[in-house]
Amino acid sequence: EILGVHIVGPHATELISEGALAMELEATAEDLAGAIRLHPSLSESQVEAARECLGRGVYVMR
Repeated sequence: EILGVHIVGPHATELISEGALAMELEATAEDLAGAIRLHPSLSESQVEAARECLGRGVYVMR
């Protein structure tokens, strides 16, 4: 369950709507992790964050 979304930065207004929609639809991290986004794009970071929550992050150094 997604309990909240915090986005800070110059493009926050472009990104927060997706988080708000996910909360409204009661989406899970699994739902967001399976989303397809354009590359490269800012919205891709939300999918990556969801994947990292599930231990499946692509752009994380381990």
